[in-house]
Amino acid sequence: MKILMAAMIISFAGSVFAQDKIDRMRAAKMESFTPETVHWNDEPILPKGAKSVVLVGDPNKAEVFIAWLKFPSNYPIPPHIHPFTEAITVLRGELGNGMGEIFDTNKGEMLKTGSSFVLPAGHTHYVWTTDEETIVQLIATGPWGITYTNPNDDPRKK
Repeated sequence: MKILMAAMIISFAGSVFAQDKIDRMRAAKMESFTPETVHWNDEPILPKGAKSVVLVGDPNKAEVFIAWLKFPSNYPIPPHIHPFTEAITVLRGELGNGMGEIFDTNKGEMLKTGSSFVLPAGHTHYVWTTDEETIVQLIATGPWGITYTNPNDDPRKK
């Protein structure tokens, strides 16, 4: 009986914490977004040329957030890891995605508009674009971060 009661308390507490995380992501009002109407910002933790806009949530807090990232044509992001799982959807253009510590576009896959991938936390990967601008949607849990495999690739250190 005590074990059953403890399991019920743990289960209830888990659902309360999960609901609290969802509540913190809630938007204050209904909004629509288009790539042409959002305010794009330079993205300082990615190589020069990337732009971003946070649509919902705060990537600096321990909560779920949704952001768009815009990459120019022929744009590489060197091998790196993230602290939490990410879900990426290609909204416009094409995005190459490869796994491992060596940047090699021949070993990755090319994802077309409408394609998605999930990247588990701590897995080294790299991405690149083709000859067109690419916009992706990123859904992840904060605090979001990036650690480059080669510290010399980190634009924050330049």
